[in-house]
Amino acid sequence: MNAIELDGITKRYDGFLLDNVSFSLPRGAILGLVGENGAGKSTTIKLIMNAIRRDSGVIRVLGEENTGKAFADVKQDIGIVLDEAYYPEVLNAAQVGAVMKRTYLQWDETAYQNYLKLLDIPLKKQFREFSRGMKMKLAIAVALSHQPKLLILDEATSGLDPMVRDEILTLFNDFTRDEEHSILLSSHIVSDLEKVCDYIAFLHKGKLMLCEEKDRLLEKYAIVKTTQSLLDQYPVDTVISSKAGPYGVEALVRKERLPHGVQTEFTTLETIILFLAKGGERA
Repeated sequence: MNAIELDGITKRYDGFLLDNVSFSLPRGAILGLVGENGAGKSTTIKLIMNAIRRDSGVIRVLGEENTGKAFADVKQDIGIVLDEAYYPEVLNAAQVGAVMKRTYLQWDETAYQNYLKLLDIPLKKQFREFSRGMKMKLAIAVALSHQPKLLILDEATSGLDPMVRDEILTLFNDFTRDEEHSILLSSHIVSDLEKVCDYIAFLHKGKLMLCEEKDRLLEKYAIVKTTQSLLDQYPVDTVISSKAGPYGVEALVRKERLPHGVQTEFTTLETIILFLAKGGERA
């Protein structure tokens, strides 16, 4: 069973269209949602939580349609962190916990206190005095402390230094060791997604360019450095996108279409995403 299913989701704004987006997040997995600013990542998350109305399509979360009455109960099983943490400025972390205890039926105060210590969040400091990174850490601690089955995280590692980001990513990995736990992680930090994600969904200008297993993407594509004349000799549909430089041409290619013996370069997920965005092609 899937934790999240989107089927034909469309949302129109003036000057923007989220166009017929369909993808699934299997239970027990982490799916990274990547795309440039304005690609539709936050819009997609708002649609999943039914915070805004779609124009067409169906969304199911933990087995329930998110427009149905049962979704109100499903929300108890969702931990969500948006790109900004919103708590009353005069509250401290201890008081935020007291409020959450009355909000979530399965609130775990012991777990919350442990996350506050682990993430080095002060108990008595007012929220308005928190840095952006500390605000995000508090939101993550809250999201993890009410026994959620699904985490939905919109730029949750943004504003955190590399060591803290690595600590948070370890928490996410630990969370999904339970096969009933799943994570949708939106981020522009592609290296974070490459570390922890099982699947990658790539949005570009409101269109879903791909949704595939991360390891399959790294197996499927490669970078070659060559000349334009040699590149022109490759079979049709080999080259996804290319760019010329002072020492030749660098291209993203489909490995299975490459002529025998062509040498490829080490390829990262970020490189694949950048070339796919430039090529404007669905993979």
